Amino acid sequence: MRGKHYVLAAGGTGGHMVPAAALATELTARGHRVALVSDARGVRFPGLFEGIQTHVLPAGRFQTRKPLGWLPAAREMWRGRAMARELYATFKPAAVIGFGGYPAFPALLAAFADKIPTAVHEQNAVLGRVNRLVARRVDAIATSYDSTERLSAKLAGKVHTVGNPVREAVLALRAKPYPLLEEDGIFRVLVTGGSQGANVLSQVVPDGLAMLPVTFRRRLQVTHQARIEDIDAARASYAAHQIPADLATYIPDMPEQLAWAHLVIARAGASTIAELTAAGRPAILVPLPGATDDHQTANAREITQAGGARTIAQGQFTAVELAKQMQKLGLDPAALENAAGRAKSVGKPRAVSDLADLVESLDAPVSRLPVVARGPVKEAWA
Repeated sequence: MRGKHYVLAAGGTGGHMVPAAALATELTARGHRVALVSDARGVRFPGLFEGIQTHVLPAGRFQTRKPLGWLPAAREMWRGRAMARELYATFKPAAVIGFGGYPAFPALLAAFADKIPTAVHEQNAVLGRVNRLVARRVDAIATSYDSTERLSAKLAGKVHTVGNPVREAVLALRAKPYPLLEEDGIFRVLVTGGSQGANVLSQVVPDGLAMLPVTFRRRLQVTHQARIEDIDAARASYAAHQIPADLATYIPDMPEQLAWAHLVIARAGASTIAELTAAGRPAILVPLPGATDDHQTANAREITQAGGARTIAQGQFTAVELAKQMQKLGLDPAALENAAGRAKSVGKPRAVSDLADLVESLDAPVSRLPVVARGPVKEAWA
């Protein structure tokens, strides 16, 4: 098949950029040419779009509580649409794929104007704001979960459940066994708040681990991704409790960290859940309470119901509660390994391949991809 041109449009956060980068890699490997449209953050995202043509488009942000800002935002959006149409006139994409975030909006509006086939990919278990705005006009909607909230049943005919693409290095962990955990061996914990960090994890986790029995605490080895404003205090707290911990504001080798982790303590962002279920790693999840439409709580539901994670609301996430959950996990290595398998059971390892297949079909008649059916799974942790 002759190579085609595709435009991927995504907001500048990791949740949008990681799946877009995975698709870019897959389409490039299939002989296609890819261009990225994003904001200033997105085109500078470290290590994801090397060698890919990138463009920054203006995209005003519509704040529902600040109507006085709607007119300037609309002007910026319209300017971004005009710039996207200029790009399409020379790049001539076969399709434009949106991954959510306001920078995707003008790119999709331009595609509608130029009658270019379109699709959106939704990473979360709740359809995002921009994807909701364009859902009726795009040709296909790719979802990450079997059930997606805020998605009209009237659009079911163009919905394809593909999963959330992850990097190849993370997907490769799926074929490897859960790391050996001996009763008196090192217990490796990975703490991550996603690309934005999470100060509640820096505040609670060191003190929670310090409340574990001495015999358990001495087994711990922690890798912790923290916000720059929290990292010094968190490092001092681990040191005061004599818990070995490596801290960084960004973890470039996340697949390697996941490979050896026995347990992950994290937010419930879309990319985090996708990587946990792809690799098969049990987790304690603390959804971001201020996330739009509470989508992180929805993201955590499937892996938690499968028995691969425990979800703790931020209001209940205390040092005492964390220590209680950690002690239960550490005392039963077999249950922890079982939970890892339960996490893996809800992963969608063909996500990037299925999404690429869908994208390639956009300028031809689109057939509905099969939806993976799963039966009920009992809880792994009582």
